[in-house]
Order: sequence, then C-alpha cells, then structure tokens
Amino acid sequence: MPDSSSIPLAEILRAANKLVEARLIEDYALGGALAAIYYIEPFTTYDADLFYIPSDKSLSAGIPAIYAQLQAEGWKLEGDHMMAHGFPVQFLAAHGLTEEAVREARAVEFEGVPAKVFRAEHIVAIAASVGRYKDLARIEQMLQQGDLDKTLLEKILQRHKLKLPTP
Repeated sequence: MPDSSSIPLAEILRAANKLVEARLIEDYALGGALAAIYYIEPFTTYDADLFYIPSDKSLSAGIPAIYAQLQAEGWKLEGDHMMAHGFPVQFLAAHGLTEEAVREARAVEFEGVPAKVFRAEHIVAIAASVGRYKDLARIEQMLQQGDLDKTLLEKILQRHKLKLPTP
C-alpha cells in the first residue's frame, strides 16, 4: 500500500468502516490507482476512489448522507471530493462491474484498520471499460507486474462484454 505519511489512508478506511457501521452504506472497497498500488509498484495518484454500495437505494440516500456524516467529523468538501487532511477522496456509487468488484473485493488490513480493496482482475476489467490513456497504461502494468488470475480475468471480461486493448 502507499506510504502512509503522504496519504491518510488509515483515516480514510476508518471513515469508510464507520459509514458501514452507521448503515449509510452496505459495503465499500478501495478502487482506482490506490487499489492498483496494492498489487504493483507505486506511482503518483491524486485522490482515493472509494466505491460503495448504498444501503438505501432512494434518491435522498448516498452521497448527501455520506458527506453530511464526514463533514460532522471534520472533513471538508472541495468540488466533488471530500478532503481527509488535505487529501481528496471521491465516493463513487457502485453499479454493474464496480458493484461486483466491491462484493468480491479482497479483505486487507492497513495500519491495523480492516478494509477491502478491488481484486487485481477487477482493476484490469474496470480500466478496460473506461479506456483512458492512463487506464490502458495501468492495464499493461498490471498484466506485467500484478499477480493475476487470468482465468478469472477472462470470465469477468466476458460477463461484462469487455475486451483487453490490443497493443
């Protein structure tokens, strides 16, 4: 995982666990670049992506309740990010492939805080679905450095009608 002195990851994960305890969200997992760093060599990232499954599917649930809870704990809102000690955190409602990734995420512990992180195979599949340049680079890096279950990756790609980019 990333260097804890530059990213308040333990605090971010503790906050996510509190959101589950408060039943504001059903479950969560760390996704995006910070999840990829769990499997491959570190690289620069500018925010944390926390994907969550809302406990309440109504329009009034989700982000407003999450932001209200975090602001009550001293977090600040800047744009579409909540700030944890100056580090941006984006809360993203999971659906489809990302909901599957949350439900099948790997249980980990970071600085004594239990958490969940997307499986490497889901990181690659999500990057393939998005297709930005940085995602294509991440796919290549994950395929070269990550410990992937290629059979599982292929099943995920097929289930979501995705293909890996060809070089």
